[in-house]
Amino acid sequence: MAEIHLDHNVLSALQEVMEEEYPVLLETFLFDSEERLRVLRRADDAGELVATAHSFKGSSSNMGATRLARLCHELEQRAKQPSLLGIEKLVGEIDGEFAIVRRLCEQERQRFHC
Repeated sequence: MAEIHLDHNVLSALQEVMEEEYPVLLETFLFDSEERLRVLRRADDAGELVATAHSFKGSSSNMGATRLARLCHELEQRAKQPSLLGIEKLVGEIDGEFAIVRRLCEQERQRFHC
């Protein structure tokens, strides 16, 4: 089930490239993602939503969080529409998916340290 949320092939490739800096990469992703979520939760400007969703989509995709990246893409597209009605629900879905990804990244970080 974790594969649905985090592509371990991507993580393995990142681990190979980053070597001992791999845990730092995971930590940075989590820290940056939490900041992006804070912005998404409080954003009331379409431009800010689009930019933050776009950035979050890219980092999620790079880390293999494919479902999270898809949700961020959906938010990015929806925020370009004239009405932001219903955006809160989508931000809530992103929040929920990130909670799962966060837990999996933390497990990955612990696994790497063993």
